[in-house]
Amino acid sequence: MTDRPLPVIALRVPTDEDALAWHRVFADPEVMEFHGGRPAELSVYEELTARQRRHDAERGFCLWTVLDADGEVVGFTGAQPWPHEGFGPVGEIEIGWRLARRAWGRGYATAAARTAVERVRAAGVPEVVAMVDARNERSIAVTRRLGMELAETFRTPVAGREGYCFRLRLGEG
Repeated sequence: MTDRPLPVIALRVPTDEDALAWHRVFADPEVMEFHGGRPAELSVYEELTARQRRHDAERGFCLWTVLDADGEVVGFTGAQPWPHEGFGPVGEIEIGWRLARRAWGRGYATAAARTAVERVRAAGVPEVVAMVDARNERSIAVTRRLGMELAETFRTPVAGREGYCFRLRLGEG
């Protein structure tokens, strides 16, 4: 992976149509293993894409749709305020990624996350966190490639799973 060039990707603010695309590419139980274990309803993605458009308009960043070199949707990456009250880094900006199964192991997550980090840095965010299930070796590897450092270990409130909070300083602030 480190010797291969990263794939060509593009990021865009999610469109209404991306809700359907996200619903389709995330319908795989393997993709959802660390995100609740089962696919979400289309309405969840409709609300999520609408919220991301608001984040982009208000903050200059969001969870962007990731497109491959052919313009096909392969997932999302980006940053948003930590969405859970009462646990985790409340009030902080979380960076994340989720990709279609067909995009795994090909460098898409790293390429997309690096682009997202640069965009978030350009928006003036001084630091980001990444909350990762301790069993999710692929995402842990991406955090390492981004230069993130393990800051703390936590347990999720509902499932009681072990997770990691990684941090990355982006600049002064």
